Amino acid sequence: MQKLWLSVALCLLVSGCGANNTPAQVSTPGAPTSLKLQMLDSGASVMQSRPPIEAISAYLDGFHFYNVDQNGQMEAHHYVTVLNDDVMQAVIYDGNMRDARLMGVEYIISERLYKTLPPEEKKLWHSHQYEVKSGSLIAPGLPQAADKALMTKIANTYGKTWHTWHTDRDQTLPLGIPALMMGFTADGQLDNRLLADRDKRFGVDSRAIRQQRADIVTHPIAKGANAWQQGEVIQLQRVKGGGEQAHGETHFAPAEQLSGAQP
Repeated sequence: MQKLWLSVALCLLVSGCGANNTPAQVSTPGAPTSLKLQMLDSGASVMQSRPPIEAISAYLDGFHFYNVDQNGQMEAHHYVTVLNDDVMQAVIYDGNMRDARLMGVEYIISERLYKTLPPEEKKLWHSHQYEVKSGSLIAPGLPQAADKALMTKIANTYGKTWHTWHTDRDQTLPLGIPALMMGFTADGQLDNRLLADRDKRFGVDSRAIRQQRADIVTHPIAKGANAWQQGEVIQLQRVKGGGEQAHGETHFAPAEQLSGAQP
């Protein structure tokens, strides 16, 4: 497995990832970056290490939609870190250029781990089989052999995705509550205009990619995934108190009230 990911990473370096063709989808209010801040940014980039960022080893481009709202569809640029053979994590942007907006995160786990999750947790996750087999999920810049190896690994995984910046709604700032996203599971769900526009920008043919991946072996969808298909509407709501994240009575006062705390 390590050899597979090493080859993928090397191919990414050689091919240049196929990026720089999709600008950010929104403009952000604010004054132009000052010369002082530019110098600080440049200096920090040279002097500071960034291990979590440097660990990103793959670039995937696909599509998401709001849970139980297929009218809210958008392209998602995933920058993926492989944590181990069963777990990956991705930061998601609305473009693939330097000014892209950080749109959300996705956690990707193997079928084996997914099957160990509690029933209520499983409802938050979506399958990747259709995305892979349909050609709607691509790894820009990878040679066909490396693409096939990578997609074979991803085909039977499951993802939990949260978007924190809803750039599809022309939000100039990350407003509102994070939204649970899903992946497409069948033909006719994804807006063909989105797919055609993506294919044109990257110079790919998703129909040809579908044919190339026809022999990738996929397993039956694990029970509980893609819960939106059974009418499970799951999204965050504003609540009073800690909600399901509350830790109970800790016997500690709020930090700002502790003796000796500085304002």
